[in-house]
Amino acid sequence: MKRLLYSALLLLASCGSAAEDPYRFDGAITQPVLERYLSRAVTMSEFLTVDPFCNDGTYPDKEADVELIRSTGAKFIGRAIYRWGDEPALADPAFWSGARALIDRVHAFDPDVIFQAATFEAVYRTVNEIEVPAWTFEALGLPVEKRRFDYASMLNREGIYVDLWGPGGSVPDITQVETQLWLMYLIGSYVDIGCEAVHLGQVWLMGMNDSGWQTWDSFLRKVRAWVGQRARRHFVLFDAHAGSRGMLVGERSLLDFNSFPLRIKEVAGRPMECVLEADHLDALYGKSPACVVPSGWHCDGLPYLVEFDNFGVSDHPGEANLADHYVWGYDEITWFYMLDVAARRAWLRYAYEWLRAHDPHGHLEMPGARVVSVGGGAQVFLCRAVAPSERIPYGMAIDGVIAELWRE
Repeated sequence: MKRLLYSALLLLASCGSAAEDPYRFDGAITQPVLERYLSRAVTMSEFLTVDPFCNDGTYPDKEADVELIRSTGAKFIGRAIYRWGDEPALADPAFWSGARALIDRVHAFDPDVIFQAATFEAVYRTVNEIEVPAWTFEALGLPVEKRRFDYASMLNREGIYVDLWGPGGSVPDITQVETQLWLMYLIGSYVDIGCEAVHLGQVWLMGMNDSGWQTWDSFLRKVRAWVGQRARRHFVLFDAHAGSRGMLVGERSLLDFNSFPLRIKEVAGRPMECVLEADHLDALYGKSPACVVPSGWHCDGLPYLVEFDNFGVSDHPGEANLADHYVWGYDEITWFYMLDVAARRAWLRYAYEWLRAHDPHGHLEMPGARVVSVGGGAQVFLCRAVAPSERIPYGMAIDGVIAELWRE
């Protein structure tokens, strides 16, 4: 009864503020406001950073993506800044000032937009080149030391997931204090430039030794206490690839919302055709756990995003295999990119409407910019939602469909 009353009060409060700004929050977020943000989410990988996949070393024509945000009314910009390797770039002040300038540019025409950073399940030996800021120790309640990060101290002592990403690239173990220092540094730095959301990646991998989420729980409490004082609206949204089990301590969720791949299912015998299905593999549809979120409200299913995942090409490109996560032998975004323009637009409409009809807790994160891996020795590249041009050779021309669906 108390839960129902509290949820009703939150709903009334959100409706009262919606007349002023339907995206308003400060210190916590109501479910209606959160759902509004998730319903206008778009993945724009490394929009705030220098894109390492472009031949000239830059993310070409950022103005086109600034206009994408403006013209579609996007409110949640996913994966906008992160590192997967190349940690020494973080020591360059231009890495941070350039990102801050782009955030300020977008906020000049829409201050409600949330930019999401990401801290993934990967750390590389080059992290040893980065100085540990004094505030990072302070945020975790540790004595301040003058030193650099220590890659070896982030690794699992039994060797679990060590060198998983190749020699010198491993999954950091969250139970190691050095890993907590590293993640606190990343999260705090991203919040300081204006990010208001952080994707935590595959928390189950990093929690390999974390029984009952005890370490993650303690760590995230400290993180929220630190960044809550510094965030634009005194609150930061955290999500992860946690699947249908979520990150629950009792009925309490450590996450504000969840994220997961679409888990697209091939239609056998009909090359490149695909559908969505609730029980395909480990799809999240209809299985999001009931919980109490960090803002205090109870939900019968944690709100979540589904995205076009990227993880590379298989050893059977062009062939269906319903038992694996590949889509006709490709990752999800590569399969989607390889469709012709008309098929892309039609499938995006289908996925958006299917999700609305089958699970009110789920929202489709639109593919604004994502890494594509076609295989065959070809270099990976960044596909983008905007129309192709001389500066943007891998445009998908789906921006109009995104705007149309959101207007409806």
